[in-house]
Amino acid sequence: MNDGSSLRTLLVGIDAACDRVLAPLFEDDAVPTLESIYRDGTSGSLESQIPPWTASAWPSLYTGMNPGKHGVFGFLSFDGYDWDVVNATDVRERTLWELLDRHGITSVVVNVPVTHPPRAFDGALIPGYTAPENPDCHPDGLLADVRDAIGEYRVYPDEDAADLGAAYSDCVRMRGEAFRYLADRYDPEFGFLEFQATDSIFHEEPENEGAIRSIYRELDSQLEAILEEHEPDNVVVASDHGMGPYGGTEFRVNEFLRDEGFVEIRRGGDGMPTWATVRDGALKDGVDAGEYEPGFGERAMAGAAAVGLTSQRIAGVLERLGLDGVVAKRAPSRLVSAGATQVDFPASAAYVRSRIELGVRINLEGREPNGVVPAEEYEVVRTQLIDALRSVTTPEGEPLFESVRPREEYFHGPESENAVDVVTVPTEFEHFLSASLRGERFGPPTEPWNHKLQGTFAARGRDVDHAAGVGDPHLFDVAPTVLATLGVPFDERMDGRPLPCVDAPNSRSYPRFDGASSVSTDDEAVERRLADLGYLE
Repeated sequence: MNDGSSLRTLLVGIDAACDRVLAPLFEDDAVPTLESIYRDGTSGSLESQIPPWTASAWPSLYTGMNPGKHGVFGFLSFDGYDWDVVNATDVRERTLWELLDRHGITSVVVNVPVTHPPRAFDGALIPGYTAPENPDCHPDGLLADVRDAIGEYRVYPDEDAADLGAAYSDCVRMRGEAFRYLADRYDPEFGFLEFQATDSIFHEEPENEGAIRSIYRELDSQLEAILEEHEPDNVVVASDHGMGPYGGTEFRVNEFLRDEGFVEIRRGGDGMPTWATVRDGALKDGVDAGEYEPGFGERAMAGAAAVGLTSQRIAGVLERLGLDGVVAKRAPSRLVSAGATQVDFPASAAYVRSRIELGVRINLEGREPNGVVPAEEYEVVRTQLIDALRSVTTPEGEPLFESVRPREEYFHGPESENAVDVVTVPTEFEHFLSASLRGERFGPPTEPWNHKLQGTFAARGRDVDHAAGVGDPHLFDVAPTVLATLGVPFDERMDGRPLPCVDAPNSRSYPRFDGASSVSTDDEAVERRLADLGYLE
């Protein structure tokens, strides 16, 4: 036991954790260490943000600000009609550990999403989700040191593993071992350890209860070891969103917008964005998208699509013959994409760029490279979109959306211009929104389980008033609450506030982060991984 541990506050991020997932684990005593934090401390359901997806929600959690301030709205960033996977250069506000650095407090951060490439601070950081498999760390050379100390360390699970649950559990073990090693080496006052496998398993095998439980048992084992070795004064547990079954329908928004006269289509060629363009072939081995030359088959498919024989039509025939599943596993994705009916983004008045954004973007003159909607018609077109989308009902006649509103009702800040213009929130997150064109507006949900708005929060420790409770915690409240446990003033521009369970220090003004402009992620393997989990269509 490390009686001289410096760790004052440990923040444990558990992606997608929520009452629905945790309750049966607690009931069966499957995760006693995690359960003890809830039992002996204070806890409650945590409301996530819109959109409640990993790449945007974690930056909101660790900056305490909405995406209109920090600038990350989904897994993709856009430059006109071009796109790239987001990275840390897209986060335009200071992180928890950067604020702590200004107060002379050292941090160790492991596996937190959207932290690559890392920015300098006093401490150590191994990036998480959206980083490449062998990421740059802070300080330079850190990853090699960690691998020398603990053995293998992976950002993503072994894709060739026969047992997915075991592969994810291995990643969980690596996170804990790496954190303990770095905590010993750097003596941090603040630690932030995030577990991603608790989300990813639901995207891949939501019915695999054995795999889910093995992942959580390993998480609990690692948490127990950290608490025993480093004895933090305070432990905070938080998720970025919840997880649950989607019992409704899939609504293909671009198909609806096409029927309403907003979306124009093209047959064949490159769409925006499509994971199919990076999943297969040479790109899988690291060839840049700009260097890729389409082969004969792709050119042939594009030619067939131009005269109406699209991938969607071929898929319809195969489905009627019962062969769609077999062919889908064998057909190269670039071949399918080349022959697909796709949104013609420059020619369309409005469209869904990425389903993760939960909204519709207007192709506005002066803002988009080939904008077709004049600036003076912006509000008219936006009102038309809102009215049309609010009228959508499910095949059973129920409202599909619980909210269709202008973006400024959800996003505010200097990065809001990069948000969708109309935000669409499905009713109780029971319906799956898709950006794809498939000839019909409705279908069964592509994923039977997906993100929900209610996550979880718990806190226990010396600086936590367990009797005061947590009130109604929001994602934005996590950062100022963590800062309060360390006696550090929170940024007055944060959208959250310290929860009732901590003594809130005064807020103060911090200068907005003024770092380098965005740089390309340029990693095809990352894009393929996001696609495999359903984040890119």
